[in-house]
Amino acid sequence: MKINTDGVLIGGIVTANAPSRILDVGTGTGVIAMMLAQRFPGAFVDGVEIDASAASTAAKNFSSSPFASRLSVHTGDILTFESDFAYDLIISNPPFFVNDLKNPEARKRLARHADEDFFVGLIRKVSLLLNPSGECWLILPVKQAEELVVQAVLYKLFPKRIIHVHSDESKPEIRQVICFSFANAAPVHEDFYIYAAQGVYTDAYVSLLKDFFLAF
Repeated sequence: MKINTDGVLIGGIVTANAPSRILDVGTGTGVIAMMLAQRFPGAFVDGVEIDASAASTAAKNFSSSPFASRLSVHTGDILTFESDFAYDLIISNPPFFVNDLKNPEARKRLARHADEDFFVGLIRKVSLLLNPSGECWLILPVKQAEELVVQAVLYKLFPKRIIHVHSDESKPEIRQVICFSFANAAPVHEDFYIYAAQGVYTDAYVSLLKDFFLAF
């Protein structure tokens, strides 16, 4: 499970007002969780990961990080995960190849693919774990993002902010970063571009991730 653009993008782009409890759903090897621990020094961050090997790696990464005392990983399915408290911020870069050809390698299949009812179960679980004033941030391909917005309404979660992610200004959007909350209001729409030219990142992308990438 290598570091990918989707993961670091949502880890850098999410905003929150001094959250004290954060949940990273599908934490993988823990990259997003550690980014959030760095960005929000007053927060305790829980990562949930269904793949035992990835969860073990996340635990090692957490213990080796400067934020070890504020990070914890839970091995298991988010749909059966229980917590004694609500979260101020829930974030996820979930699997999204619904009904696509399955990857023959089991672990990659688990990380990349989702059954049709996965997102319904995810958004339902978010509605149960999220603080009434909290926010949930997800990054998804456009089709899945639009479908999830419809499903989320059934659980009283509404899009507050939708960031349309493009490779560059000449390309259509390839991802949507959506911030959900329990407040029903018209969402704010924004565009975000990763490249200014071939092989050249935009100033916005560099600014977003300069605190995490040595190359920036």
